Amino acid sequence: MISSLVINESLLEQALYIGGMETQNETVNLALEEFIEKRAKEDVLSLFNTVEYDVNYDYKKLRGN
Repeated sequence: MISSLVINESLLEQALYIGGMETQNETVNLALEEFIEKRAKEDVLSLFNTVEYDVNYDYKKLRGN
């Protein structure tokens, strides 16, 4: 897929330097991968404290011990 994007040149140069990539294309692809990974983790973290547990649940009883 060929796209025409307007990318902040200063940000791209910083990302190239920090990431150690050789090309702008590699840098943008890595940045997109890291962005997606970060957002996916945030989605999982948002689930914490959303599950309600039965106060009478006895996991030890289910073990048979």
